[in-house]
Amino acid sequence: MVKRTFITYQDSFRGLSNEVWWLALITFINRAGTMVLPFMTLYLTKDLNFSLAQVGTIMSCFGVGSLLGSWLGGKLTDKIGFYRVMFWSLLITGFLFIALQFIHSFIGFALAIFITMSIADTFRPAMFVSLKAYSKPENQTRSLTLIRLAINLGFSLGPFLGGIIIATLNYSGLFWVDGITCITAVFLLKLVLSKRELSKKSEAIVDTSETQRSVYRDKPYWLFLVIVFLMGFIFLQLFTTMPLYYKEVHALSEVQIGLVMGLNGFLIFLFEMPLIHYIEKTLLNRMKIITWSLVLFALSFIILNVSSWVGVLIIGMLFITFGEMLAFPFTNNFAMNRAPKGREGRYLALYTMAFSVAHIFSAKTGMEIIDRFGYITNWFVMGGLGFVAVILMIFLRDLLHKEKEVIGN
Repeated sequence: MVKRTFITYQDSFRGLSNEVWWLALITFINRAGTMVLPFMTLYLTKDLNFSLAQVGTIMSCFGVGSLLGSWLGGKLTDKIGFYRVMFWSLLITGFLFIALQFIHSFIGFALAIFITMSIADTFRPAMFVSLKAYSKPENQTRSLTLIRLAINLGFSLGPFLGGIIIATLNYSGLFWVDGITCITAVFLLKLVLSKRELSKKSEAIVDTSETQRSVYRDKPYWLFLVIVFLMGFIFLQLFTTMPLYYKEVHALSEVQIGLVMGLNGFLIFLFEMPLIHYIEKTLLNRMKIITWSLVLFALSFIILNVSSWVGVLIIGMLFITFGEMLAFPFTNNFAMNRAPKGREGRYLALYTMAFSVAHIFSAKTGMEIIDRFGYITNWFVMGGLGFVAVILMIFLRDLLHKEKEVIGN
């Protein structure tokens, strides 16, 4: 069984270029280094003594910075190329993460985290564009999957290492390791990846005819973006309010929190590829899969109110992890397939920005609810929003079915 699984993994990534593998390693180092993020809310409340409302505002600044960084990264990539954007993003972010530990005022930290994320998230669009240059067209989907696996493996290792660093050193150690890993990734980038320009032949020709669908008039897609926003809104509670819940209600140590959080990325690394491969082979309805993934999202929060037993934390993590495995690849796939040829960038940009907007409001809303009404209310609210997304998803499926019938006629 183990040997067969290994062979399946090996076959899945056969033929990928060396540059893509190096890019995956750089991404892994970068994401494993972002170990400060799962512990950010704990650091702000425990070490800096900020209120939950202040922490919510800081995390909103985090989201606004991420939104600006994603937009800026796309613009800069078009102007100066993906290689320079990745290089300078990693280098500057490294020094900014190190500097964060020396800022102790509320306004100062809010401004600093906004600037840090504005620079850090320019890396994402540049990295995805680089796949177009470093991989063959027929390998781009598999290359993207490899990068996603590297990200999730980094996220699974990062919180675990972060918990150990906090236990043996302190929170400031996280900022040093975060910054140093970003700078290390820069040196690896220069060492193993050569500068390469995108081939003009590979760029899609945009059809400017009036008959081609515009993203701004695509009503089903905008409903889809609302669903993605809600999905991101509740999912991001995992990295903002959830660590506080683990600490304050269940009295978990930082090492234990790191282990529970790391379970998410580890399970995705282990099971996502076989799961997606199985679904693609069986030709299951993708929209139904997304609908059921949203049900898992909702249940992952509601189950926390069922019992005070610490085991529900693991059950809740399993629900949201498998929901993530089912939701994210297929929502991304829908966004890509929905786009007319040559307009994939516009559709995927809005898809990415839906998550960034969710980041702006998710932490602030969760913190305010917890501060005023408690964790139980927050989990019911998040579960309720998950079921709202399920209802909207059913409505979207109906719209798409009618659209298909009109096109068929």
